[in-house]
Amino acid sequence: MDLEQNAEIPASTQPQAHYQLVIIGSGPAGLTAAIYGARGGLKTALFGGAVPGGQLIMTMEIENFPGFPEPVAGTDLMQAMIKQAGRLGASIFNDEITGVEFSNAPFRLKISGGKTCTADSVIIATGAQARWLGLPSETRYAGKGISGCATCDGFFYRGKEVCVVGGGDTAAGDALFLTKFATKVYLVHRRDTLRASFRMQEKLRNAPKVEIIYDSVPEEMLGAERISGIKLKNLKTGAVREIALAGIFIAIGHTPATSLFKDVLKLDAEGYIVTDPRGGTSVPGVFAAGDVMDRSYKQAIVAAGAGCRAAMEAGKYLEELKK
Repeated sequence: MDLEQNAEIPASTQPQAHYQLVIIGSGPAGLTAAIYGARGGLKTALFGGAVPGGQLIMTMEIENFPGFPEPVAGTDLMQAMIKQAGRLGASIFNDEITGVEFSNAPFRLKISGGKTCTADSVIIATGAQARWLGLPSETRYAGKGISGCATCDGFFYRGKEVCVVGGGDTAAGDALFLTKFATKVYLVHRRDTLRASFRMQEKLRNAPKVEIIYDSVPEEMLGAERISGIKLKNLKTGAVREIALAGIFIAIGHTPATSLFKDVLKLDAEGYIVTDPRGGTSVPGVFAAGDVMDRSYKQAIVAAGAGCRAAMEAGKYLEELKK
């Protein structure tokens, strides 16, 4: 998805020297922030990287984003957000931000290709990536039966058998959630005990649709055009087992995209940006929104709401600077 090939997006070809608001990241949080920033009268620029749209462009169908009575493809939803932000006056760039200096305002941002710009306020919306197993077949079936979000995609597996890979609270919660739709849910864990909390394990034991497979790891995802099964290897016995199923959910955690900010902003133990209730970070004038600061929900609508809040708070911050 190349912004330069879409004539409907009024994006600048070169970043200007200074903006009132710069947004780093182009998922639902970043683009909503751009919409609100531009509509609020701020000179706004968004740097989305070579493939704007965030993780949502990997989702084939979205049924839970308000305003769409029929499923919408992730690419279509993000293209609509990009066009809306551009129409309202935000400058959108394919460039990446490669360095930040937040010690003094205006903040200095290094842009790919050796360019720089400054900003009176910054919103970080770089997101978080689901951790994957690293199997070649996992990549082959991305969006074709492989998912990193049970809440997003569970509905599509009504009346089918699925599996969840992982052993923590997220994996346990995903398995329980999927029992609302699937006829059978396999929970595959590499160890002989789950890492999930006692309460979550208790719920799993009381869920007749859930079968826990211990000491096992996926060796290969099976199928033609879409997933039709999984090959598992028992780490203790070496035995290999194939299970026919329609969907595989990977629930081994997320990695926030915060390496650029580890020495300049306060991060928690897992690398998420620490924010106050208004999205403010440890540096006044720098805000964060979406999965880069959200450890819990990982939902497009939640990220969009956080982007709205961050842009409104950035506007308030800039008004205070004028006084």
